[in-house]
Amino acid sequence: MRLHSLEVTAFGPYPGTEVVDFDVLGADGLFLLHGETGAGKTTLLDAIAFALFGKVPGVRNDARRLRCDYADNDTLTEVKLELSVQGYRLRLVRSPEYERPKRRGEGTTKQQARASLTWVGQPPGGYDRDGLIRIDEVSRTVERLLGMSAEQFFQVVLLPQGEFARFLRADTQEREQLLEKLFGTYRFADVERWFRDRRTECFRDLESRRAGAMRLVARVAQAAGEEPPEDHSADDEWLGVVASRLREAEDAAREKAKQAGVAAATAEQEMTKARELADRVRRVRTARAELAECERLAPQQQAWIAERAKARRAVPVVVANRGAGQLEVELKHAERAEEEATVAAKKAGFHRIDADESSLRAESARLTEEAGGLAQLLEDAKQQKKAKLRLTKLINDGWAAEEKVTSLEADLVALPEKLKVAREQLVLASEAAARLDGLKARKAELTERAKLRERLGDAEEKVKSAEAVMRKAIDAHQQARDHSLTIRARRLDGMAAELASQLAVGEACPVCGSADHPEPARPVPGAVSEAEEIAAVATEQESQSERGKAERAHQAAIADLTALQERLAESDETAELSEVDKLLAETAALAANREPQRELVRDLDKRSANISDLLSAAKEELASLRTEREQLGKTVEMRQKRLDPARGEYSDVRVRREHLLLSAAAVTELLRARGQREQLKARLTAQQTEVHEAAIAAGFTEVAHALDAARDELRLAELDRMTSELDNRAAAAKAVLAEPDLADINPDSAIDLDNVAAALATAREVADAEVAVLRESERRSADVRALAARLRAEWSALGPIESEYAELNALTDIVNGRGQNTRRMSLRSYVLAARLEEVAVAATARLSRMSQGRYSFVHSDARGSHGTRGGLGLDVLDDYSGKVRPAKTLSGGESFLASLSLALGLADVVAAETGGALLDTLFVDEGFGTLDPDTLDEVMDTLDELRAGGRVVGLVSHVEELRQRIPVRLRVRKARAGSSLEVIA
Repeated sequence: MRLHSLEVTAFGPYPGTEVVDFDVLGADGLFLLHGETGAGKTTLLDAIAFALFGKVPGVRNDARRLRCDYADNDTLTEVKLELSVQGYRLRLVRSPEYERPKRRGEGTTKQQARASLTWVGQPPGGYDRDGLIRIDEVSRTVERLLGMSAEQFFQVVLLPQGEFARFLRADTQEREQLLEKLFGTYRFADVERWFRDRRTECFRDLESRRAGAMRLVARVAQAAGEEPPEDHSADDEWLGVVASRLREAEDAAREKAKQAGVAAATAEQEMTKARELADRVRRVRTARAELAECERLAPQQQAWIAERAKARRAVPVVVANRGAGQLEVELKHAERAEEEATVAAKKAGFHRIDADESSLRAESARLTEEAGGLAQLLEDAKQQKKAKLRLTKLINDGWAAEEKVTSLEADLVALPEKLKVAREQLVLASEAAARLDGLKARKAELTERAKLRERLGDAEEKVKSAEAVMRKAIDAHQQARDHSLTIRARRLDGMAAELASQLAVGEACPVCGSADHPEPARPVPGAVSEAEEIAAVATEQESQSERGKAERAHQAAIADLTALQERLAESDETAELSEVDKLLAETAALAANREPQRELVRDLDKRSANISDLLSAAKEELASLRTEREQLGKTVEMRQKRLDPARGEYSDVRVRREHLLLSAAAVTELLRARGQREQLKARLTAQQTEVHEAAIAAGFTEVAHALDAARDELRLAELDRMTSELDNRAAAAKAVLAEPDLADINPDSAIDLDNVAAALATAREVADAEVAVLRESERRSADVRALAARLRAEWSALGPIESEYAELNALTDIVNGRGQNTRRMSLRSYVLAARLEEVAVAATARLSRMSQGRYSFVHSDARGSHGTRGGLGLDVLDDYSGKVRPAKTLSGGESFLASLSLALGLADVVAAETGGALLDTLFVDEGFGTLDPDTLDEVMDTLDELRAGGRVVGLVSHVEELRQRIPVRLRVRKARAGSSLEVIA
């Protein structure tokens, strides 16, 4: 992967657009990104990370504030990165999500995140030449081309500030978490968890099967009616003993049930004989009692027969009498109908009620004919009524139309004056709106100046305070420098003694090469050790750093104060601000009326045109109404002259015709009712004669006697039933007594069924009890046999499961660092230990070079304290002492060397592990300030070797000495409202 160019707009501290040409910067393979602390050096690395993956390294990604606070509202935050990966050149463009002010109205709106990938040249196979615009597709494509995730890229390419120093001093658990992220060994943790879950599942299955077997043992014992074995020693022998006991109990129960069944059968036969004899005695007794009862009821039966015969002779008389009664009822109804028809005829105006039938018919025909003559005038009367209603409506509509015309004419006359006033108000409001933005800008400027004037005193105090701090830091740095030079000189004076203290018998002198040491130098008074010199140099560098910070702070305070004084050089803004506020309020109030006035003018224009159209339409409508009213009035007058003679004394023709029809109908109804009444009266007289003749013919002297002898159908049926039933009872009793098997039966015989029934019940109870015992024995035997078969099958299946669990349990302990795993290393720790060992080997090559052969990394797989897991130990071998020491004992500069070596080694291993693209660009962020000049030379030589093969290395630092060592650098300048970039060659 090689970077070509980076362009950031409104990103981080950069309010405008800044462009970095990596092709120019990396021409020599090594460049420096230099600038003050907080100026935005690391932001460029964040921009590279954001363009590639849509997020930035470390905790800065959690803040979610990538947009520059100093950028203009209309400037879009955007990062453009052009790079080459695996022989393909592409351009990435990303914009983060952020809140921006609305272009219209108040408040903010969300600017959505965007991303695009464009191929510069031929795209890889399977990709569209037009590129990608979906955020997820762009991210997946970048990860696929680089061969690593965002976290791996941050650790491999953007070597971060302090990250590897923490990794160097971390404990096993923290180091494991970082390595697991980089090498993606989560799958091995999944394997460990799979083994644990599988063992838990197998153990649950085993326990479940064991519990199932124990439940089957308990069920066998319960089915057999015995107690389960207390020592859980159930086996085939125990099952055999249980089955033998059940077979013996079943045979004994079967024999007892057989004997009880024979006794019950004998008692059943005795009971059957006793019941048959008792039934014959009962039947004889019942038949004799039935014959005696029939003889007693014989006189009553004769009375029933006589009543039935008399009632049957009276039937014709009853039928004829019923017809006469019906005619009497109909005659009364006809008389009532004649009276009602008479009243209706009188109401209809006909008073000659006593006239004969021919007169009544003539009068009805006359009335009907006169009503028919009026039928043809009904339609004229109906049309005349509608015409009058329409005429009334036309008169009312005409009055309304005249009022509408008058009103519209008045409105049309008043509109021009209203329109003129509204347009004048609109012009004033528009002019006020045009002045409003200028007044707001002037107010904002004056307000800002007022705030700046309040800060002027603070800025002066800040300059004084910064100057005092700077002087103190300069003094402290000078003292520390003098002390460091003194310490170095004293150590040089005692260097011979220091070298002599390291000589050993038989070993060559590192200075002269001789194995003989006849007179080693002795320590001089006040000799200084290496540790004291390192401490003095560190103190001097720290004070130098503090001095630089104090100087920069002082210069920044002076720059702020100067800028404030320049901006506040004009006159006092308090009075002008008050006037602007007053004018702004008046103008805003007037401008707020612009839209309402514009809408009013628009409405008045529209209303003027509408009123003109409405006035024309109203006049046309008024003329039409007047014409139609005149024509309809003439038609109504002519039709009324024809209808007045026809209606006579009635309100209209229809009412008169309805009266004529009603009178004709009343006369006709009177004729019909009178004729029906006379006909029914004649039929009633004839029917009464027929009833009297029927009574004489049936043998009754009077009609009343015949009606008294009559009976209804239910009574006749009941008489027939009682007579026949008594005959049937006597015949049935005689038939019973005539049966052969009852001939020798004495009805006075006594039979004791209770004793026989009691003996039978006892025998049945004994038989049922023995059969129940037998069934229970058979059921137990069957249940035990079935459960025993299941238990033996369960025992057979349990053996392989126990063996499988034992094997899985041992293997799970080994994979998770327990049991037979003597190193207490889990599978994941073992894999990470192997990767860490590769990292240690790769990092040692660089650490040894940068420390002049003194230090090298040592990987340890020993267990930690208190039995904690091992495999991730990382110590340092000090060649001066020949001893392995913890990395935490390294000094600040040594820690930086070790951290940088570890980062570079880890970068090589991760790149090789992921199989990713060749990493031609590498960034190292800060840490150089802890190095002395000699060590810095070694570090620079090592970094210079990284340029082999065309690799570009970018250093991010504020150390001044690096500016003299690297020919091309990129400088970040901090301005009042953001930062800017400057390429210095």
